[in-house]
Amino acid sequence: MTAAFVAGLLAGYGVAVPVGAIAMLLMSLTARTSLRIGAGAALGVATADGVYALAAVLGGAALAHWIEPVSGPLRWVAVVVLVYLAAHTAYGAVRHFRDPARAREASGLSSPGRAFAALLGLTLLNPMTIVYFGALVLGGTASAAITGWQGAVFVAAAFLASASWQLLVAGSGALVGRALTGPRGRLVTALLSSAVITVLAVGLIVAE
Repeated sequence: MTAAFVAGLLAGYGVAVPVGAIAMLLMSLTARTSLRIGAGAALGVATADGVYALAAVLGGAALAHWIEPVSGPLRWVAVVVLVYLAAHTAYGAVRHFRDPARAREASGLSSPGRAFAALLGLTLLNPMTIVYFGALVLGGTASAAITGWQGAVFVAAAFLASASWQLLVAGSGALVGRALTGPRGRLVTALLSSAVITVLAVGLIVAE
């Protein structure tokens, strides 16, 4: 059990720690809204990682083989969604700066539940996550530990690792939001994060 738990923690942190478009989106969302909404979004990301970890344990090789042919289109869908969210964030920030009374914050993600669902769906669009977990489970790193109940321990540990990191990212976004409480500071933060998210989204295609 201990070996499976440690393997799950390492796998969860391994997939969660690299800073990408999702992390920037999560941080930006929390900075512009609240820690409650950011925490909901963070748990959505972690749940997606947990789902893929479970899928890898149950049949990572078969699923990875099935997903590989559609990995390109899924990546393009993720890019389109990320660019849309970046543009929507920038537009909302400018609108709020010009007319705070009429603007709508949070780009539609106005509750923890909506944020959870949105980030869950967006993270599930990353087909490389199942390949990553499948490689760990079946490639030797954790293969000896992933059987029966140990598989459940591995999945739970991967989820906990991802959740702890995503909540840390959300907390960082909340600190940024408090530090830049003025209208101009929030505008600059939103525009900067939108630009970074767009660059990272384009990077998904360049790296293909």
